[in-house]
Amino acid sequence: MKIVILDYFTLNAGDLDDTSLKALGDITCYDRTSPAQVIERAKDAEVILTNKVVLDATTLAQLPKLKFISVLATGTNVVDIEAAKTNGIAVCNVPAYSTQSVAQMVFAHILNHTQQLAKHDQAVKQGQWQNSDDFCFQLSTTYSLVGKHLGLIGFGETGKQVAAIASAMQMKLLIHSRTKPTKLPENARWVSLEELFSQSDIVSLQCPQTPKTEKLVNANTLNLMKQGALLINCARGGLVDESDLAHALHQGKIYAGVDVLSTEPPAADNPLLSAPNISITPHIAWATLEARQRLLAVTDENIKSYQSGELINQVN
Repeated sequence: MKIVILDYFTLNAGDLDDTSLKALGDITCYDRTSPAQVIERAKDAEVILTNKVVLDATTLAQLPKLKFISVLATGTNVVDIEAAKTNGIAVCNVPAYSTQSVAQMVFAHILNHTQQLAKHDQAVKQGQWQNSDDFCFQLSTTYSLVGKHLGLIGFGETGKQVAAIASAMQMKLLIHSRTKPTKLPENARWVSLEELFSQSDIVSLQCPQTPKTEKLVNANTLNLMKQGALLINCARGGLVDESDLAHALHQGKIYAGVDVLSTEPPAADNPLLSAPNISITPHIAWATLEARQRLLAVTDENIKSYQSGELINQVN
């Protein structure tokens, strides 16, 4: 069985144990594959693994030997699912492998803001503490999370994990989701979207990007937020109108911490890159060592299930 991995570097830059994967067949790994290279590299593959390399209908029609695709992620938008089905190609994904890691990044951004960690670290290394008259050197106000309102938009597995961490920090939760949960934590209330934006000290996006949620954060919803509130986005960049957010940041109305942007890597003129009051990480919330090792382990099981004829995690 010939297996081709089109973009392996993001998942495994050499720090994962992939012995079991490489024992499953004749594997060819490419760190990265451009659109122009896909057909030539995958033309003999029975199995393709892809993270971000697009396999659209035109491409799939030119890969007659292809029978199985395992997406190295939860989202499967890089594959034309209907075209794959039409061509007799099974598609699987890896659900919920990074739940804890993404929740951890949400709080990394929250704590970076409330403790002003990066700012003080940089100041100390510049010599400002050494030259201070006091033992306690503080550039700006820091805040406790106890009693603060955290608004969660979306209450799937990641939302629940964020809520659990927030509960341990004695925060109050305001939750809005597509469907009202039947059970909420004791410190939580389900509220309208308008109430969540207006009452939260921190708003965290944990929802998928759909036509209904695209640019959910825009001038109207940003104007509802409290002065000095914090917006966190470790979900999808398209949930935010970046021009509107940049305008609010420049006005000093709110703060933000994001791990995702609308285009990745970002264009040089992305307005958030030059905006104040924002911390940006390069889409790495999912990518802890442990999460990537879980992703690889589930991918192994996906391929084994294809070999046995009893597919798991199939999306088409």
